[in-house]
Amino acid sequence: MAATLFISDLHLDACLPELSRLFERFLTEQAAQAEALYILGDLFEAWVGDDDERPETGQFVRQLRRLSDQGVPLYVMQGNRDFLFADGFAARTGCQLLPDPSVIDLYGRPTLLLHGDSLCTDDIKHQESRKLLRSRKWKDDFLALPLDKRIELAHEYRSMSREHLRDQPEAIMDVNAQAVAELMRKYGVTQMIHGHTHRPAIHSFKLDGVPAQRIVLGDWNEVGSVLFCDEKGCELRQFPA
Repeated sequence: MAATLFISDLHLDACLPELSRLFERFLTEQAAQAEALYILGDLFEAWVGDDDERPETGQFVRQLRRLSDQGVPLYVMQGNRDFLFADGFAARTGCQLLPDPSVIDLYGRPTLLLHGDSLCTDDIKHQESRKLLRSRKWKDDFLALPLDKRIELAHEYRSMSREHLRDQPEAIMDVNAQAVAELMRKYGVTQMIHGHTHRPAIHSFKLDGVPAQRIVLGDWNEVGSVLFCDEKGCELRQFPA
Protein backbone atom coordinates (compact mmCIF):
# COMPACT_ATOMS: atom_id res chain seq x y z
CA MET A 1 0.00 0.00 0.00
CA ALA A 2 1.38 3.42 -0.96
CA ALA A 3 2.03 5.87 1.83
CA THR A 4 2.60 9.57 2.33
CA LEU A 5 6.12 10.22 3.63
CA PHE A 6 7.40 12.99 5.90
CA ILE A 7 11.04 13.89 6.57
CA SER A 8 12.95 16.85 8.01
CA ASP A 9 16.31 17.94 9.37
CA LEU A 10 18.58 16.31 6.81
CA HIS A 11 21.02 19.24 6.88
CA LEU A 12 22.39 18.26 3.50
CA ASP A 13 25.90 19.53 2.84
CA ALA A 14 28.39 18.70 0.11
CA CYS A 15 31.01 17.95 2.78
CA LEU A 16 28.88 15.01 3.98
CA PRO A 17 28.98 12.61 0.98
CA GLU A 18 27.61 9.61 2.89
CA LEU A 19 24.51 11.56 3.87
CA SER A 20 24.14 12.74 0.27
CA ARG A 21 24.19 9.14 -0.96
CA LEU A 22 21.72 8.08 1.73
CA PHE A 23 19.30 10.79 0.64
CA GLU A 24 19.63 9.83 -3.02
CA ARG A 25 18.92 6.18 -2.18
CA PHE A 26 15.86 7.21 -0.17
CA LEU A 27 14.47 9.18 -3.09
CA THR A 28 15.02 6.25 -5.44
CA GLU A 29 13.96 3.37 -3.22
CA GLN A 30 11.14 4.80 -1.10
CA ALA A 31 10.05 8.29 -2.12
CA ALA A 32 9.57 7.26 -5.76
CA GLN A 33 6.86 4.82 -4.60
CA ALA A 34 5.10 7.31 -2.30
CA GLU A 35 1.78 9.05 -2.74
CA ALA A 36 3.56 12.27 -1.74
CA LEU A 37 6.71 13.45 0.01
CA TYR A 38 6.67 16.26 2.58
CA ILE A 39 9.97 17.85 3.68
CA LEU A 40 9.33 19.91 6.82
CA GLY A 41 12.36 22.16 6.93
CA ASP A 42 16.15 22.05 7.30
CA LEU A 43 16.62 20.04 4.15
CA PHE A 44 19.94 21.89 3.77
CA GLU A 45 22.52 22.82 6.36
CA ALA A 46 22.28 26.30 4.86
CA TRP A 47 20.48 27.85 1.87
CA VAL A 48 21.84 31.25 0.88
CA GLY A 49 19.42 32.06 -1.96
CA ASP A 50 17.76 30.60 -5.02
CA ASP A 51 20.56 31.93 -7.23
CA ASP A 52 23.02 29.50 -5.64
CA GLU A 53 23.79 27.23 -8.58
CA ARG A 54 27.06 25.74 -7.35
CA PRO A 55 27.52 22.08 -8.41
CA GLU A 56 27.48 20.92 -4.79
CA THR A 57 24.05 22.50 -4.36
CA GLY A 58 22.75 21.58 -7.78
CA GLN A 59 23.12 17.84 -7.18
CA PHE A 60 20.40 17.93 -4.53
CA VAL A 61 18.15 20.14 -6.63
CA ARG A 62 18.43 17.69 -9.55
CA GLN A 63 17.58 14.74 -7.31
CA LEU A 64 14.39 16.45 -6.15
CA ARG A 65 13.54 17.40 -9.73
CA ARG A 66 13.81 13.77 -10.84
CA LEU A 67 11.37 12.78 -8.12
CA SER A 68 8.80 15.42 -9.04
CA ASP A 69 9.23 14.61 -12.75
CA GLN A 70 8.25 11.02 -11.90
CA GLY A 71 4.88 12.35 -10.77
CA VAL A 72 5.40 12.22 -7.00
CA PRO A 73 3.89 15.35 -5.38
CA LEU A 74 6.68 17.12 -3.50
CA TYR A 75 5.97 19.61 -0.72
CA VAL A 76 8.71 21.59 1.01
CA MET A 77 8.54 23.84 4.07
CA GLN A 78 11.19 26.32 5.12
CA GLY A 79 13.22 25.51 8.23
CA ASN A 80 15.47 27.67 10.34
CA ARG A 81 18.40 26.66 8.09
CA ASP A 82 16.71 27.13 4.72
CA PHE A 83 14.19 29.91 5.33
CA LEU A 84 15.34 31.59 2.09
CA PHE A 85 13.64 29.01 -0.12
CA ALA A 86 11.53 30.95 -2.61
CA ASP A 87 9.91 30.65 -6.03
CA GLY A 88 13.21 29.93 -7.76
CA PHE A 89 13.82 26.85 -5.66
CA ALA A 90 10.26 25.68 -6.26
CA ALA A 91 10.65 26.09 -10.03
CA ARG A 92 13.97 24.23 -10.11
CA THR A 93 12.77 21.27 -8.04
CA GLY A 94 9.12 21.11 -9.09
CA CYS A 95 8.03 21.30 -5.46
CA GLN A 96 5.24 23.27 -3.84
CA LEU A 97 6.40 25.50 -1.00
CA LEU A 98 4.20 25.25 2.08
CA PRO A 99 3.66 28.06 4.58
CA ASP A 100 4.70 27.36 8.15
CA PRO A 101 2.32 26.25 9.59
CA SER A 102 -0.05 24.49 7.16
CA VAL A 103 -3.05 22.20 7.63
CA ILE A 104 -3.49 19.25 5.28
CA ASP A 105 -6.05 16.46 5.01
CA LEU A 106 -4.05 13.34 5.89
CA TYR A 107 -6.29 10.39 5.01
CA GLY A 108 -9.35 12.14 6.40
CA ARG A 109 -7.66 13.62 9.47
CA PRO A 110 -6.84 17.36 9.52
CA THR A 111 -3.15 17.55 10.38
CA LEU A 112 -1.05 20.58 11.26
CA LEU A 113 2.42 20.67 9.70
CA LEU A 114 5.24 22.97 10.78
CA HIS A 115 9.00 22.95 11.07
CA GLY A 116 8.79 23.17 14.84
CA ASP A 117 11.21 25.88 15.94
CA SER A 118 8.33 28.29 16.56
CA LEU A 119 7.19 25.95 19.34
CA CYS A 120 10.47 26.28 21.25
CA THR A 121 9.27 29.42 23.01
CA ASP A 122 11.49 28.90 26.07
CA ASP A 123 14.53 29.57 23.86
CA ILE A 124 14.17 33.34 23.88
CA LYS A 125 17.36 34.01 21.93
CA HIS A 126 16.29 31.71 19.10
CA GLN A 127 12.85 33.31 18.90
CA GLU A 128 14.38 36.79 18.68
CA SER A 129 16.77 35.62 15.96
CA ARG A 130 13.95 33.89 14.12
CA LYS A 131 11.87 37.06 14.05
CA LEU A 132 14.79 39.09 12.68
CA LEU A 133 15.87 36.59 10.02
CA ARG A 134 12.31 36.09 8.73
CA SER A 135 11.76 39.83 8.30
CA ARG A 136 11.45 41.18 4.76
CA LYS A 137 14.13 43.80 5.33
CA TRP A 138 16.73 41.32 6.58
CA LYS A 139 16.07 38.96 3.67
CA ASP A 140 16.28 41.75 1.10
CA ASP A 141 19.53 43.07 2.59
CA PHE A 142 21.09 39.62 2.77
CA LEU A 143 20.09 38.57 -0.75
CA ALA A 144 21.51 41.82 -2.12
CA LEU A 145 24.98 40.71 -1.04
CA PRO A 146 27.30 38.84 -3.46
CA LEU A 147 26.92 35.06 -3.32
CA ASP A 148 30.43 34.54 -1.92
CA LYS A 149 29.69 36.92 0.95
CA ARG A 150 26.41 35.15 1.72
CA ILE A 151 28.20 31.80 1.86
CA GLU A 152 30.79 33.26 4.22
CA LEU A 153 28.11 34.71 6.50
CA ALA A 154 26.20 31.42 6.50
CA HIS A 155 29.29 29.67 7.89
CA GLU A 156 29.54 32.32 10.61
CA TYR A 157 25.87 31.98 11.53
CA ARG A 158 26.21 28.20 11.77
CA SER A 159 29.17 28.54 14.14
CA MET A 160 27.20 30.96 16.30
CA SER A 161 24.24 28.59 16.32
CA ARG A 162 26.40 25.66 17.45
CA GLU A 163 27.78 27.76 20.30
CA HIS A 164 24.26 28.76 21.33
CA LEU A 165 23.08 25.14 21.35
CA ARG A 166 26.08 24.06 23.39
CA ASP A 167 25.34 26.63 26.10
CA GLN A 168 21.62 25.91 26.49
CA PRO A 169 19.99 23.46 28.94
CA GLU A 170 18.44 20.55 27.06
CA ALA A 171 14.89 21.32 28.24
CA ILE A 172 14.96 24.82 26.75
CA MET A 173 15.69 23.40 23.30
CA ASP A 174 12.48 21.33 23.26
CA VAL A 175 8.97 22.48 22.43
CA ASN A 176 6.78 24.23 24.98
CA ALA A 177 3.67 22.17 25.78
CA GLN A 178 1.49 25.26 26.13
CA ALA A 179 2.64 26.55 22.73
CA VAL A 180 1.72 23.19 21.19
CA ALA A 181 -1.76 23.19 22.72
CA GLU A 182 -2.47 26.80 21.77
CA LEU A 183 -1.47 26.26 18.15
CA MET A 184 -3.52 23.08 17.82
CA ARG A 185 -6.55 24.86 19.29
CA LYS A 186 -6.02 27.79 16.90
CA TYR A 187 -6.15 25.51 13.86
CA GLY A 188 -8.77 23.13 15.25
CA VAL A 189 -6.69 19.96 14.88
CA THR A 190 -5.83 16.98 17.05
CA GLN A 191 -2.80 15.87 15.06
CA MET A 192 0.49 17.72 14.52
CA ILE A 193 3.67 16.76 12.67
CA HIS A 194 6.91 18.72 13.04
CA GLY A 195 10.69 18.40 13.10
CA HIS A 196 13.49 20.67 14.37
CA THR A 197 14.12 19.13 17.81
CA HIS A 198 15.80 15.95 16.49
CA ARG A 199 13.78 13.90 19.00
CA PRO A 200 11.70 11.46 16.94
CA ALA A 201 8.65 10.22 18.81
CA ILE A 202 4.88 9.92 18.66
CA HIS A 203 3.34 11.67 21.66
CA SER A 204 -0.27 10.86 22.58
CA PHE A 205 -2.08 13.18 24.99
CA LYS A 206 -5.42 14.81 25.73
CA LEU A 207 -6.24 18.21 24.28
CA ASP A 208 -9.27 19.64 26.10
CA GLY A 209 -10.34 16.10 26.90
CA VAL A 210 -9.98 14.85 23.32
CA PRO A 211 -7.27 12.34 22.26
CA ALA A 212 -4.51 14.14 20.33
CA GLN A 213 -1.18 13.25 18.78
CA ARG A 214 2.08 15.11 18.17
CA ILE A 215 4.54 13.38 15.86
CA VAL A 216 8.16 14.53 15.91
CA LEU A 217 10.40 13.76 12.94
CA GLY A 218 14.02 12.80 13.48
CA ASP A 219 17.21 14.14 11.95
CA TRP A 220 19.41 12.26 9.46
CA ASN A 221 22.91 10.96 10.16
CA GLU A 222 24.06 7.38 9.54
CA VAL A 223 20.40 6.48 8.98
CA GLY A 224 17.38 8.49 7.93
CA SER A 225 14.21 9.13 9.91
CA VAL A 226 11.00 8.73 7.89
CA LEU A 227 7.36 8.98 8.90
CA PHE A 228 5.07 6.65 6.92
CA CYS A 229 1.36 7.54 6.97
CA ASP A 230 -1.55 5.72 5.32
CA GLU A 231 -5.21 4.99 6.05
CA LYS A 232 -4.21 2.86 9.05
CA GLY A 233 -2.16 5.54 10.76
CA CYS A 234 1.43 6.77 11.04
CA GLU A 235 4.69 5.01 11.89
CA LEU A 236 8.21 6.31 12.36
CA ARG A 237 10.84 4.19 10.62
CA GLN A 238 14.54 4.33 9.96
CA PHE A 239 16.06 4.27 6.50
CA PRO A 240 17.68 1.94 5.75
CA ALA A 241 15.70 -0.46 7.89
